[in-house]
Amino acid sequence: MRIALYQPDIPQNTGTILRLAACFGLAADVIGPAGFDLSDRALRRAGLDYWEHAALVRHVSWETFLAARLAARGGAGGAGRLVLLTTAAETRHCDFAFHPDDVLLFGRESGGVPSDVHAAADARLRIPLLPGRRSLNLAVACGIAVAEALRQTGGFEAGGVAAGVEPGTTDGGPAGAPPAPG
Repeated sequence: MRIALYQPDIPQNTGTILRLAACFGLAADVIGPAGFDLSDRALRRAGLDYWEHAALVRHVSWETFLAARLAARGGAGGAGRLVLLTTAAETRHCDFAFHPDDVLLFGRESGGVPSDVHAAADARLRIPLLPGRRSLNLAVACGIAVAEALRQTGGFEAGGVAAGVEPGTTDGGPAGAPPAPG
């Protein structure tokens, strides 16, 4: 299972989500461009004191993210289902059957994802809220979705799955070089 963040706006949310991924042994993809500096130094400042445990891959764009998914399956369509969490979905996250290789995709805090990204998702889910409530904080929504997905797939017992990505790795996206040795 992986977490993917589409063009995140708020570094503190990204830091919190990367810490969540590190604590549960999940890989995380940050799809640029982001609304803030994605360098190792900036992410550490955003609260990622678990940096050495984070299996992070930075992608310059949506297109490079899709290309990496395609390459992960040897050109056969990408790794796992792309599951978009969005306020625009009909299906509740708790009514969905997650798979251990799902990629949970979250949009930017200021505006979600564009229609082409929405259309690329294999499934679209929402976290049910009381009427009149617009949305949750991105990091909170991510935690709720990840917890349900891990509960359903036995991921808590297995300690998570880093999907073959080693902690601290990068694809050479907008931050440049891989993380400096700690």
